Amino acid sequence: MTIIDELEWRGAINQQTDADGLKKLVSEKEIYLYCGVDPTGDSMHIGHLIPFMILKRFQLAGHHPIVVIGGATGSIGDPSGRTSERTLQTMEVVENNADKLKAQMIHLFNKGQGGDFEIVNNHDWLGKISLLDFLRDYGKHFNINTMLAKDIVASRLDVGISFTEFSYQILQSIDFHHLYKEHQVQLQIGGGDQWGNITSGLDFIRRMEGPEAEAYGLTIPLMLKSDGTKFGKSAGNAIWLDPEKTTPYEFYQFWLNQQDTDVVKFLKYFTFLSKEEIDALAKEIEERPHLRVAQQRLAEEITRFVHGQAALDEAQLITKALFTGDVAQLNEKQIRDGFKNMPQFTAPQTNNTLAIWLTDIGLVDSRRQAREFVSNGAISLNGQKITDVDYPISSDLAIGGKYLIVRRGKKNYYLVTFED
Repeated sequence: MTIIDELEWRGAINQQTDADGLKKLVSEKEIYLYCGVDPTGDSMHIGHLIPFMILKRFQLAGHHPIVVIGGATGSIGDPSGRTSERTLQTMEVVENNADKLKAQMIHLFNKGQGGDFEIVNNHDWLGKISLLDFLRDYGKHFNINTMLAKDIVASRLDVGISFTEFSYQILQSIDFHHLYKEHQVQLQIGGGDQWGNITSGLDFIRRMEGPEAEAYGLTIPLMLKSDGTKFGKSAGNAIWLDPEKTTPYEFYQFWLNQQDTDVVKFLKYFTFLSKEEIDALAKEIEERPHLRVAQQRLAEEITRFVHGQAALDEAQLITKALFTGDVAQLNEKQIRDGFKNMPQFTAPQTNNTLAIWLTDIGLVDSRRQAREFVSNGAISLNGQKITDVDYPISSDLAIGGKYLIVRRGKKNYYLVTFED
């Protein structure tokens, strides 16, 4: 398979400006290609990751990806996919976000074999253009009627769009032309909402370089789950690549909990497993869905790619500890990561007996209920089942002198933190 054949098999192509021409080009030589991301935040989430997975596949196939950090475009805001104007950020915030996104890209594209890659910031060239140069040298080549017809603009006409965001497609077109001239870039990749910006860039390249200029655009499909909802969020929260925003354990669990109906699609999109490996995992889903082998492999592959083997090992250790109840082996950081979204209580340093302590901290409603839970063997402390209602409780039992993990029944975990 060529890289284009592989992307088609993975369901990763939405639109192409010239499918036959691009397939012929990549079969004849190693090409330079790019995808951009605007530093509107200090981390990417997994929705941002999708086009860069395509860029990574080109890298592994021997091509030369260029990542464009939008230090200039990010300061004005892309209207694509939005129904209202963005709030402009200060240049200091944009620059700080750009530095963090660059670090994430270095982490992703330095991994594995494949062609070289480069990271550039479009502020380096867009920031040098004066207003008069912009209007004379670039604005003259863009027809207002054509720009208004682009979906990214047309969808905003009823509610209004500022000249700032209206001009975004011109800036992105300048990017494509600059990279074509200075870096031999012949392909731009983006999400489906970038089609208008990409085709504007191709038109501009041909206006400047002649109709025979060989450049292409490719977009990826909107990622939806089998139930029709948008992919990439868990309980309303984005799944970030920054481990401080979404811990590797949370990241791993997100993938582990995907539905059988979605997991093969996600294996194709988010892993570098071969067709044979993914077909074998699809068979596992059909024959032994209860084992969730495909979900485990998906979670392993993408967590390792984004966070590394050590973070994957730790996520699996926390997962196993919570499943088996053997939580005493966890350290303080692992407890914080694993129990981040579980019910939490605070306890004073004073000593007490178990039934009274459970009631006083609010973990159960009454002492009678506490005694029943304990007597029936439903309460475990740091993995040890306790059946004595008068069992003495103090911070001496806590991991690191701080955390006591209470389990009620098989699945209900609570984190109790002793006050300093």
